[in-house]
Amino acid sequence: MAVLNIVLVEPQIPQNTGNISRTCAVTGARLHLVGPMGFVITDRQLKRAGLDYWDLLDITIYQNLDDFFARNAGPFFYFTTKAQHRYTDLHYPDGAYLVFGREDRGLPERLLFENKAACVRLPMLRHPHARSLNLSNTVAVAAYEVLRQWDFADLADTGSLTSYDWADAPAGGSNQEGGA
Repeated sequence: MAVLNIVLVEPQIPQNTGNISRTCAVTGARLHLVGPMGFVITDRQLKRAGLDYWDLLDITIYQNLDDFFARNAGPFFYFTTKAQHRYTDLHYPDGAYLVFGREDRGLPERLLFENKAACVRLPMLRHPHARSLNLSNTVAVAAYEVLRQWDFADLADTGSLTSYDWADAPAGGSNQEGGA
């Protein structure tokens, strides 16, 4: 199974980290939390956002970026609004680390400057008030791009109805009830 690593550097909002934890749990991605964090891992909001997925989560916590880099070899991809490349322009190999900064100021600029080719961004509206997407949304978009490139290996790509059998469904696609 291919390994995807999601790295949150100094996350500040427990609800974002909880949502990201859930994304990691259902995709099989490993979560790396780099301190200092703006909350403790036992925060009620963090566990509430992750719901009952904690047993599916592979999580490692680090004191700081030096600790993280000492224990991991990459390849690293830095997600930032300051990047020159789109996230869809790069190929993400097995073992890739997608690195995201804190909600209020992102990743350290020196780190970005020293790794220009590995810095990527999600395209956004050119407007001074459109500063960035929510961190948990950005992680989800980025993770699913990597998984798409990997053809969603080892992930279930079909579902089942609870009250019906898909085999008995009509062949047409008339959307009469307006549901998805």
